[in-house]
Amino acid sequence: MRIGELATTSGVPAKTIRFYEQAGLMPEPPRTTGGYRDYSSDAATRLTFIRDAQRAGLTLAEIRSVLALRDNGQAPCNHVGNLIHQHLDDINRRLAELRKTRSALKELAQRAVATDPASCSDADICRILSQPAAP
Repeated sequence: MRIGELATTSGVPAKTIRFYEQAGLMPEPPRTTGGYRDYSSDAATRLTFIRDAQRAGLTLAEIRSVLALRDNGQAPCNHVGNLIHQHLDDINRRLAELRKTRSALKELAQRAVATDPASCSDADICRILSQPAAP
């Protein structure tokens, strides 16, 4: 099938399919005598996998590594499991950072409500954001 048909079938734009070829995610298909790309039905399955892997949070480099294992005849399950655990760990770290940031912002919001703009001096840029002076 030609790239337009593959794009319609897979829901992936032709420009993205060409990008995936350049990025090493899709093998370059054979060409027709007229020079058109001639994809097999397996290409749609591969595009669906790439889209699903991106939705799961995998990077293109990670997806490429999974596909390389499969292309070499190896089951990528352990590798995918490791990648998923790495992403979960990263998300848990980011969530902890976000909780700390939320707590700090709540304190600043309370300070903002309690701050009278008339009491600010020219020496202060912003008393809300500045740390209170140590006693």
